[in-house]
Amino acid sequence: MSKLERNWQYTEQYPSETDTLVRARRVSLELGIEPVSRAVSAELSALAVLSGAKAICEIGTGVGVSGLSLLRHRPDAILTSIEIEPEHLREARSLFTEAGIPASRARLVEGDARHVMPRLNLAAYDIVLLDAEQSQLLEYFEHALGIVRPGGAIVVPSALAHGRVADPAARDESTQALRDLLAVVAESDAIAASLAPTGDGLLTVVRLDG
Repeated sequence: MSKLERNWQYTEQYPSETDTLVRARRVSLELGIEPVSRAVSAELSALAVLSGAKAICEIGTGVGVSGLSLLRHRPDAILTSIEIEPEHLREARSLFTEAGIPASRARLVEGDARHVMPRLNLAAYDIVLLDAEQSQLLEYFEHALGIVRPGGAIVVPSALAHGRVADPAARDESTQALRDLLAVVAESDAIAASLAPTGDGLLTVVRLDG
């Protein structure tokens, strides 16, 4: 194992998690959902604190791993989370309740994000997390740019797709959508972005003023 691999492994194992987050990970895997890694979870928690986030939008609830992470240290934040699978939302509601988060702080919306996002208020969110169907990322991202406030962040986990993004031979629709998004982000003067190898790749995009 190389030094880089050892560093990555240590980073992934380092964060501590609540009992509810641990349980949410287990439920995710039982349902065939790949949750964000422990390191990404910790990054989301820190970002919510650093930004002073009070309004957060999440596309792709899963069973609540990311949402629990975003709200973990932000007792006054409100999460609006959109999920198309009703079974996943049922599990998420149960886990948010277990974590002591009232329904008024975790607004779980069942539906297709492509239809729900256009109805959300413009420039109203401090953080927008995009963790849903990767082939539709560009459409989600366009909506996210409208609903995130200037100075707010759009976060995309799994941005490296298990190495497929960096592999020229990988040409599936989801991988190409990620490459297209990364190209759009790199070419835009309206945003500041970083791509970190945390987890399976973590893209963070900050909307600039104006």
